[in-house]
Amino acid sequence: MHAKVDFVHDALEGQFNVDLREAYLDYSTKRFDFRLGRQIATWGVGDLLFINDLFPKDWVAFFADRPLEYLKIGVDGFRTRYSSPMVNVDVILIPVFTPDTVPTTPRFVLEDAFSFASGIDPELPEHTYGNTEVGLRLYRRIRDVDVSVYAYRGFWRTPSATLDESFDGEWTVSTRHPALSVYGMSVQRNAIGGVVSLEAGHYRSRDDVEGRDPFTPNSQARFLLGYQKQLWQDATVGGQYYAEIMADHATYVTTLPAGFPVQERYSDIVSLRVEQRLKHQTWELTLVAFYGRANAEYLAQPQVAYTLSDRLSVAVGANVVGGDRPWTPFARLARNDNVYASLRFDF
Repeated sequence: MHAKVDFVHDALEGQFNVDLREAYLDYSTKRFDFRLGRQIATWGVGDLLFINDLFPKDWVAFFADRPLEYLKIGVDGFRTRYSSPMVNVDVILIPVFTPDTVPTTPRFVLEDAFSFASGIDPELPEHTYGNTEVGLRLYRRIRDVDVSVYAYRGFWRTPSATLDESFDGEWTVSTRHPALSVYGMSVQRNAIGGVVSLEAGHYRSRDDVEGRDPFTPNSQARFLLGYQKQLWQDATVGGQYYAEIMADHATYVTTLPAGFPVQERYSDIVSLRVEQRLKHQTWELTLVAFYGRANAEYLAQPQVAYTLSDRLSVAVGANVVGGDRPWTPFARLARNDNVYASLRFDF
């Protein structure tokens, strides 16, 4: 049995919360491992760019400068793993849907494209047998190459906004999580003096297969190419190229209401991570940066961390974010640049 509980005081909202991050039971046999309860799952090979990792993320924690481990949210479900020399299999069942936690006001200063409309409470998928999320991963090592194949049936984690006009001319905006299926693969191996990663996935938007509803995400293809290399002792550099290609883009443009911003058919992001450890790894200097070429948006996160003891550490860093198009993910947060300091005690 394993459990992890956080006691959190939010000075901005004046609230004290108890966060049960993990709580699960494990049971193992020769070939099978079973896990029941709240657990954190991580699939894929991307560094902060996710294709086949369809599990919930806390983007508020990410942009509010909490430790990186808090980006992942635990899911309540059942996981079984089968291990053999031929193939390894992971199956995870999630009966209760957990959405991504996305930045909102008043904690963040955001551009509101629907300021003229009144809001309706978010709509989450019903807790029914048919809405149980299912994830499958097959993986093994083939001639020094780590190969994985993925399948997922569930819902988009990030909500989609729907705009409706009543008979009296009043506009309302609601959010929901459309149905989604994903099929993908990843490979990773040592090459060119470092580690090369490749990941791809086909996103099938089951609620709008032909792309005729502009308020439901279109089906799309995603792929990622990554490379990481050790420069010298305790210094590493890594880069990634990530892209999304929207299906039925012409139909999407035709059905989009007048005045709404048009998403690009092809959008991409280049990322860079540089890390240097010093003084017996007690100091850590990190720079993580993203640049979206298609949308002219960016995010830079420099950080300096110092470990005072096995339990106590301090960190100072910043978030610099922006872009030219206020409806894109980074540009929407353009007014939220910040500098932070943190003190962490583990016990």
